Amino acid sequence: MKKQGLFLSFALTLLVAVSAPAVTIPQSKPATATQQGLPEKLSATEFARLIRKFSEEGGEFHSDNLISNETSYLHIVDKLKQLNAPGGAYIGVGPEQNFTYIAKTRPRIVFIIDLRRLAVMQHLLYKAIFQLSPSRGEFLSRLLSIPLVKGKAPAPNASINELVQYFSSTHADDKLFATNLAQIRQMIQKEFQVTFTEQEQQGLEYVLRSFKEDGLGISYQLRNSFRGMYFPTFKEILTQTDLNGKQGGFLTNDDDYNFVRNLQLRNLLIPVTGNFAGTKAFPAVTEYLRKYKLTVNTIYTSNVEQYLFEYNAFDGFAANIKKLPLSEQSLFIRSASSRGRHPARQPGFMFTSLLQHVPVFLKDYAEGRYKTYFDLVSTNYIAGEPKQ
Repeated sequence: MKKQGLFLSFALTLLVAVSAPAVTIPQSKPATATQQGLPEKLSATEFARLIRKFSEEGGEFHSDNLISNETSYLHIVDKLKQLNAPGGAYIGVGPEQNFTYIAKTRPRIVFIIDLRRLAVMQHLLYKAIFQLSPSRGEFLSRLLSIPLVKGKAPAPNASINELVQYFSSTHADDKLFATNLAQIRQMIQKEFQVTFTEQEQQGLEYVLRSFKEDGLGISYQLRNSFRGMYFPTFKEILTQTDLNGKQGGFLTNDDDYNFVRNLQLRNLLIPVTGNFAGTKAFPAVTEYLRKYKLTVNTIYTSNVEQYLFEYNAFDGFAANIKKLPLSEQSLFIRSASSRGRHPARQPGFMFTSLLQHVPVFLKDYAEGRYKTYFDLVSTNYIAGEPKQ
């Protein structure tokens, strides 16, 4: 999902002035991580410092990637919960599909490492929306700039289908969009203590406006010669099911939503601009996790490795993975792009979601078993299985 290349660097710097919080956050004393371990909450200053310190120069990709295109993302959730050790650290890439995997694996801290600077801005936008939105309906209302009309809006405990029905049949509002954008910008700069360039300001507006204009019909878009391909809409992503027909995205129930929201409130979901095969962001995250004795339990790579093979950067990626603090239970989550050839592919799905134990990956890599991307995704993988 990520491609190498140079892109105009956006400077993320600390904002010295601090204002009163815009939302109520659980009362625990803000702190930086100490030798006693990771605190329950990072200060805004520490959150912004980690983004600034760990980020490297951004790169470009052949899409804006505002939402996932991986309709199979729930197919491995039961296996993931069965094999995963809760707690520890989660490392991921890309947009909202991470929230579902985070909710299912229950890590203590999350780092999203993405080549695109726009991805960092989008995750800061998501952070603001999570913090401002105690309910799933309020989250979608702010993201889509669609008002919750009194007497018509779904109840706080509404099903995902009820939420989707309401937000599919209610129009976005220009005034609400302007209010949301202003509030989100202020929150990022004042409360999160992160400031950005004029170009990043425009990028933030572009993301929110895209959701406002396209609503639940927004989809992953490729540029240039890739135009004309069909990708699933946000509505389709949100209403997907696992292999047993059960819905399970992060907006499906309050428990999953609140877990992710609570991480955001405590500044423990940290987006960083970086390359999975790079020499700054990934090693910086590794050093941080080792310092505070946190094991990486889950690494979501999407199909990053496809591009790492293409650009001869796979060895750098493997070297970065080897240095992580791992356990025998540490897992990769992959979305394999194999043009329909993968033996675990489900009919009608463009991607195949898979798991693999990280120690198995390192052993196979050391033995030279990965000559191609297809070798990687078809060797010692764990696929989802429907219940009998």
